[in-house]
Amino acid sequence: MRLRLTPREDSYYDLFAASANNLVTASRLLVEIISVDSDRSALIEKMAACEHAGDEHTHAIMRRLNESFITPFDREDIYRLASSLDDIMDYMEAAADLIGLYQIEHLPKEVVRQVEVLERASELTAEAMPRLRSMKNLNEYWIEINRLENQADQIYRRLLAKLFGGEYDALTVLKMKEVIDQLEGAADAFEHVANTIESIALKDG
Repeated sequence: MRLRLTPREDSYYDLFAASANNLVTASRLLVEIISVDSDRSALIEKMAACEHAGDEHTHAIMRRLNESFITPFDREDIYRLASSLDDIMDYMEAAADLIGLYQIEHLPKEVVRQVEVLERASELTAEAMPRLRSMKNLNEYWIEINRLENQADQIYRRLLAKLFGGEYDALTVLKMKEVIDQLEGAADAFEHVANTIESIALKDG
């Protein structure tokens, strides 16, 4: 029988939820950033602030991990989950920053689809975090995240084909490929989060 969580143990769930909710904010900023008529410089600054907030959440989890004798689930899984959430934020912020640095005005429409997948994945991840407390009703979450990651892979491959299809000059191809690589990294990291949560749930069960 599971012992009742102490307040210090319980704080992990709040920190994971805060980290995931921050990803929702970041993904919605990305949607705005890739809009042609957006004020990108202001939005990219907001994205950098999100990345900073994400780092704070990750550091708080790591500090708690170092201070805690008892944890709600395996320490290694807590570390993996926190690190993967942090990776997602880093990838999304990097994509936004590169769009600004390279002054890419028009992105292929498939990039919009890439970002829409990330937005949906972030919403599902944020919705799943409160369920870590009970480890119930999580199956549909990780199944859907895996489906979204497969979809993201297909979009990425089509984007590569488009970039190397002769429509763009070599320098533009290099710039855009860096951006879509970061977005693909974010999609992969969402799957790492889902796989970690599946592993935690299976151990708990």
